[in-house]
Amino acid sequence: MTLTNESAFLTDVKTLRQRARRHIEKGAVTESYKADRQNVHLLLNTALATELVCVLRYRRHHFMASGLHAEVASQEFLEHANEEQEHADRIAERIVQLGGQPDFSPHGLSDRSHSEYVEGDTLQDMLRQDLIAERLAIETYTEMIRYIGDDDPTTRRLLEDILAIEEEHADDLAGLFESAS
Repeated sequence: MTLTNESAFLTDVKTLRQRARRHIEKGAVTESYKADRQNVHLLLNTALATELVCVLRYRRHHFMASGLHAEVASQEFLEHANEEQEHADRIAERIVQLGGQPDFSPHGLSDRSHSEYVEGDTLQDMLRQDLIAERLAIETYTEMIRYIGDDDPTTRRLLEDILAIEEEHADDLAGLFESAS
């Protein structure tokens, strides 16, 4: 394929090759990366803490669910816990790709998290707390996506993928909450 003058906005291959050879120790972070990495690390570590708190809350709810709709809700809690753990893993991986360190420290985990760890006494309480947490995650991820914009397309896509799953979680929980009422 031959490029025409219409593609003059693309950087020439020689320049791209030179850039790729500079600062190779930075791995995936090239000169074209526009976001403030420190801020992105902070955002992602906040998201990581939030996901970890959600994993813990969902796991507890999985084991503690009781009542008429408990079997269905318990399985949903377990599925959500596993998906939240996948989110945490993907976020931690992205932090490392950007040259940062994922913060898995249990010390201050709930303070770093946007979500609260609320145990809930009844199945309906558990569903309510998990639905609130999912709605909070939706708001948080939406704001993060807006903040990052086009400055870090890979992180934006990661957050968009997670956001879509959080919206599915909220929809699932709303249905369970309604049927348990």
